[in-house]
Amino acid sequence: MAELTALESLIEMGFPRGRAEKALALTGNQGIEAAMDWMLELVAQKQREREEREEREALERERQRRKQGQELSAARQRLQEDEMRRAAEERRREKAEELAARQRVREKIERDKAERAKKYGGSVGSRPSPPTEPGPVPSSPSQEPPTKREYDQCRIQVRLPDGTSLTQTFRAREQLAAVRLYVELHRGEEPGGDQDPVQLLSGFPRRAFSEADMERPLQELGLVPSAVLIVAKKCPS
Repeated sequence: MAELTALESLIEMGFPRGRAEKALALTGNQGIEAAMDWMLELVAQKQREREEREEREALERERQRRKQGQELSAARQRLQEDEMRRAAEERRREKAEELAARQRVREKIERDKAERAKKYGGSVGSRPSPPTEPGPVPSSPSQEPPTKREYDQCRIQVRLPDGTSLTQTFRAREQLAAVRLYVELHRGEEPGGDQDPVQLLSGFPRRAFSEADMERPLQELGLVPSAVLIVAKKCPS
């Protein structure tokens, strides 16, 4: 009867029946105080375990944050190196094109001189040279019909949600993921310090690029030699 009275008393205090019965059984039915001490110690133990778990989780989150920061810094450095390399390649390409253009002009001048000498060389001395009037330049047999130009680079302009824009040159064979990484590294900090994932859209016709498109080269997506993309916040799934 004493055990029943102790159980009822614990239940009236607000303890669940199952826990009260377990406390009385584990304390050898020594009374209400022993059962209450056991239950309070159990609550305290669970509180300590929860605090320790939360502390471990906080440490793990901090470790992940630092790791992501290091990875972001390394990615930013690689991107800067790529930009410098592309700029150097662009300067070399422009210089080579300029030299080639000058060479083509010199060759055309030499061809014109040779053709004029061939045309008028046999009559020199017997009659005065005909007046030099502008005439059609004979087509060179070495000229070929123009071919479609293959672009190895493309210029991308990205419009951000705040109205500003970013412009960068990428290789035509680079994946669309490189453009998204460039945007995430160069867009302004948002309030709170958190950066939401971005969604890339084409300007016209409007098209939202999927995760599968991120693995496709810019040339294959029709973004060469230039394109305008729009940045929108990605809706959480």
